[in-house]
Amino acid sequence: MTGPVLYLTFPGTARAALAFYADVFGGTVQTYSYEAFGRADGPADAVAHGMLSGGPVALFASDAAEGEASVQIDGAMLSLLGTAEPEVLHRWFDRLADGGVVLDALAPKPWGASDGQVVDRYGLRWLIGYELGG
Repeated sequence: MTGPVLYLTFPGTARAALAFYADVFGGTVQTYSYEAFGRADGPADAVAHGMLSGGPVALFASDAAEGEASVQIDGAMLSLLGTAEPEVLHRWFDRLADGGVVLDALAPKPWGASDGQVVDRYGLRWLIGYELGG
């Protein structure tokens, strides 16, 4: 790994969230249950550790243990500015918007770039965009 990877704690939805992000971005999901890790602070089949890897976006995730807070991100977003070709970025944006909320459509802006913001169905806020030409 070459940089920070977001580690998210979900309220019992880690497996579904990782599958959703794999569907959006590609990559491979691996999950390990509380039972496999010998943990008794949550349901045996809950995700103690999961990861999305091998694609353009890497994430770690788990299900919150009893009494542990789940993901709430305020004042931050995940930026995918210029990380892929425009058509790929539009596809990602549309897939993240499915079941989520578009805050600002991915479209040309007055300063010459195209970008937009979306909060996906799991509550993550994404900034996606690109500049054409050079």
